[in-house]
Amino acid sequence: MKRIVWMGIGVAIGVIAFRKITEAQASLGPEGLNRAVGRMADGLFDFADAVRTGTHQREEELRAALGIEDAVASRR
Repeated sequence: MKRIVWMGIGVAIGVIAFRKITEAQASLGPEGLNRAVGRMADGLFDFADAVRTGTHQREEELRAALGIEDAVASRR
């Protein structure tokens, strides 16, 4: 008897999850999931570029403040 109850609960959860996923796909439209993932990837790449640029600028500021830039230039 317990197994039947748990199986029924599992089936109900599966049906609910399937309906939620189907609704989410329908709200994105045709090929909407691909576009959403593409936009997310583009945003991630833009964020990474901004972090890299900021890190490079801060590193230049620190090198200039510590006078390390002159030592590096004299070695070359």
